[in-house]
Amino acid sequence: MKLNIGCVKIEFDVESQYGSLKETKEHHGLTGKGMLLHAQRELDSESAD
Repeated sequence: MKLNIGCVKIEFDVESQYGSLKETKEHHGLTGKGMLLHAQRELDSESAD
């Protein structure tokens, strides 16, 4: 499976990883770009703790 976000390409070794990510993305109404930006903010806020 591949997820293309602009020029970012993610290859999944296991199809269930893709399915899980897609379900989360759809549940929260995010785009692929939105998922990356959200993850970045979360990771940055964790490192600030």
